[in-house]
Amino acid sequence: MTAAVAPPIVFVHGTRFSAGQWSAQLASLRTDFPVAAVDLPGHGARSGQPWSLTSATEIIASAVDSLDSGPALVVGHSLGGYASLEFARRCPGRLRGLVLAGASASTRGAWATPYRWAAGLVPRVPADRLTRMNDRLLRRLYPADVVEATIRSGYAFHTLPAAWGEVLGRFDANAMRHVAAPVLILNGEKDTVFRSGEAAFARAHPQARVELIPRARHLSNFDDPEAFTDAVRRFARELTAAG
Repeated sequence: MTAAVAPPIVFVHGTRFSAGQWSAQLASLRTDFPVAAVDLPGHGARSGQPWSLTSATEIIASAVDSLDSGPALVVGHSLGGYASLEFARRCPGRLRGLVLAGASASTRGAWATPYRWAAGLVPRVPADRLTRMNDRLLRRLYPADVVEATIRSGYAFHTLPAAWGEVLGRFDANAMRHVAAPVLILNGEKDTVFRSGEAAFARAHPQARVELIPRARHLSNFDDPEAFTDAVRRFARELTAAG
């Protein structure tokens, strides 16, 4: 596939992480596709920028435009998936396809209660302690070449309350009705919480389908980078074939 016909792909990271989350995907896909990964407001290189969904959508839009290849396939994980849904609503002309990874659970109602509690708890724990805990966890669970870019970029614990404070109560399957492009709902098989609404999300969109990564959890692109990347690659090629 040549760059002239390949859809550009923009990756949007999850809670507390950064563009570094996608290092394995960028390395594998950049020979076939124009690719970019963003730092959401309050994360990574934008650590000092206040969080808002409006800013998040503007950052995604700017990344799409920077690739200068027309509408993009946007891949969003967790918090980045919900931000990508908002981007799809606000910028339909810039979207060629959407991958929702770990972002097909309603953020409304009782489901949101433990996440509101966690968002309120995080600021009470020293950031350096949270950093050490996250570093140890990632290095224990995943190969260095998968997680070192994430570790180097640090964690946006300070942004978590504002980010999830805005996302919680805002999204459910009805958000899919605002997506004017094909959708791949790509979840880890064992991510029982964030795939809890995947059937409803898929039913709400005429061009949506669900694909599971076997044995993977919420961080499915870390658990099985090759399977995650392959799913994105196949979906991008389907978009190209569909014209």
